[in-house]
Amino acid sequence: MTTRVTDGTERSALVSLGEIKELAEVGRPTVSNWRRRFARDVLESAGDRRPPFPDAVAGSESRPLFDAEEMASWLDLRPIPDAEPDEDGTAPTYGDRFRRGLRLRGMVALRHELGSANQLIIDALAVCAMEGEGGDWYREALPEQLAEDADKADPRVADAIRELIEELGSPGSAADTVLSLAERLESDLTTDTTAPAVAELISALVGPSGVLAAGPGQPSVINLCAGTGELLFARDDIGGRGDIVAVEPDPLRRKLLLYRLFAHHCSTVDICVRPEDLDTLRPWEQREFDLDPDRPWGMPSADLVLADPPYASGERDADEEGPLGWALEAVRRLKPDGRGYVVVPSWTLTRPRGSTPTPSVRMREELLNRDAVAAVVQLPRRIHPFRTGAEHSLLVLRGEAAMEEQGKVLLVDADRIAHRVGGAWMRYVAEVLYTGRSPVNEEAAFRPVWPAGPRAEALLDGRSVLPAHRLAAKEQGLDHFAATLDARREAAVALPRLKEWIGDLGVARRQPEVRVAHRRVGEHLKAGQLRLLAGHRIREADLGDAGLPVVGREEMLGALPVGGRRIALEDLAQYPQAVVTERGDVFMLTEHGIRTYVDDAGGCVLLAPVQGLRIAAYRPYLAGEVLPETLWMRPQPLAQLLAAPRNQQRSSGSLVRRVSVRDMDLPELPPEEVAELEAILSETERQRAQVRRQLEALDNLALRLAAGVADGDLALRRRAGST
Repeated sequence: MTTRVTDGTERSALVSLGEIKELAEVGRPTVSNWRRRFARDVLESAGDRRPPFPDAVAGSESRPLFDAEEMASWLDLRPIPDAEPDEDGTAPTYGDRFRRGLRLRGMVALRHELGSANQLIIDALAVCAMEGEGGDWYREALPEQLAEDADKADPRVADAIRELIEELGSPGSAADTVLSLAERLESDLTTDTTAPAVAELISALVGPSGVLAAGPGQPSVINLCAGTGELLFARDDIGGRGDIVAVEPDPLRRKLLLYRLFAHHCSTVDICVRPEDLDTLRPWEQREFDLDPDRPWGMPSADLVLADPPYASGERDADEEGPLGWALEAVRRLKPDGRGYVVVPSWTLTRPRGSTPTPSVRMREELLNRDAVAAVVQLPRRIHPFRTGAEHSLLVLRGEAAMEEQGKVLLVDADRIAHRVGGAWMRYVAEVLYTGRSPVNEEAAFRPVWPAGPRAEALLDGRSVLPAHRLAAKEQGLDHFAATLDARREAAVALPRLKEWIGDLGVARRQPEVRVAHRRVGEHLKAGQLRLLAGHRIREADLGDAGLPVVGREEMLGALPVGGRRIALEDLAQYPQAVVTERGDVFMLTEHGIRTYVDDAGGCVLLAPVQGLRIAAYRPYLAGEVLPETLWMRPQPLAQLLAAPRNQQRSSGSLVRRVSVRDMDLPELPPEEVAELEAILSETERQRAQVRRQLEALDNLALRLAAGVADGDLALRRRAGST
């Protein structure tokens, strides 16, 4: 924290090395390098006449404090590399950054004296708005509330803002800077603010012509849930336009948006309280035209409709006015050839359609049935810095007259794209939406809205439409037959004693005309062929070393052996919902990929987040009640097929990437092929266990040899004639 000390009658701000780094927006090594290279004694010994790094004026050897103004003057001598020159041609310096950071820090300190972060922001934006609209020169043309807020603004806030305006060059830039401080001011505005990356993506999707820029022939714009205007100000200047409308129900955000617009000289942009107000006459039209209740105000629809509703994950799933209601409102407001961009929580796209569909599912199906969805973009996780537990998607909506790719929806996994291309993902996603394809099939692809056949995949089949859940595909550029032969050859060389068994392993290409169908695990669960076993939350105090084995995350990751943790039967009785596993159950951990384990004995208890799948016909099969040739699936094939790459790709989630068990799929294979796969996989597992024991024996031998030599008890020598 910046401190002040009294020296006579003058109060001087003192800053530490860490604060210099923060205020100048450089790394800590940069500040240390400046202090070392420009130390007074170093410059004097080299005959260098440049000003030295300022000396510490307070503090201690371990935490020196420096005079802030002296530090700013020294930083004025250091231009920022590759920075754009100011309008007067001068290069910005680290001293400019330092002073601005110091001034903003002073405003943050004022927040505690004023007692309200939102009041400080109102005062600051009121001053910016007055400056943007000419101040007292045109006071009679300004809203009465604005003039009143500007007059009541704390003088210290007003002075700091005027200095900031002078430094940044415009009231609009100062207003934007103040709003960027909302988090540091601990304002609740941050929870509903559109993430900068989302605003940049929508700006890129709107097009390179600057659709929000001023000028004739530009599309009309309606911004539903405008907030403080992040989507409006994502692009160029919007001043002078009469065909932009913002809707914001919250009085505080509506006031701040109005003041921000005035600060940017955008007094012609109208702000409504509700979407219904778009269908009424605007005040200036009421003066010019006779009131006609049947006559709309001239802008009930627009070429471009934007919305980022303030909903967190899981809210209002059963509400008739849930998040997707804003998407339907956007479609209603679109002109026939218009385009809409609406941010929605991803859970609205993942809810399955049950026997009684929720309002969110019904609204999703209505959007798809109306063919109003052009694309679904799954946004990168943690894209909202203040909604870290929520995952979001962007719906790209089209008007009725849009002809491109009707009957299809482009699914784009921007999270996967961001992981591959980094910070440039916004431009890359815009290019994918423009071209309709990506070089990586799992990143983008069209999917039909309506099924083309009884078993064909379609977005209206009642399951998740999230891109990560729909874009699983065959591995591209991989010949499975050749790759399997290579793997068999490598295994035979590495394990010569198994060469005969590996050589007898028959592998053939499946005939192209024999198409393998896939069925979701959710369908098998609904049909009763599989049963889902939920993991349970058991207190750590109830786990011991006796009783039934428990299998949790640690066991699935290999950090603990299965059986290392147990629960006594009397303790298990406290958890009546806990299920004891049976022989042949398959355990799954679906976080950050899929890990599976086959229970060969049964009698285990699952700890969340581990889940299990039970083949309903497997127990009767073990009892001899089901013929082997009729068993549709077996444990080892089930475990391996669940963990196949096509299912690994289906992960989603903001904090923890998980794969939905119900959205995994399994190939439909004949029972004899399943039996053959079971035999091969079981033998592979047996051989793997034997090799593992050999490796453990070699590891133990190396350990004992090293321990004996280290303690001085062993002397090693090679036998004569050995190589």
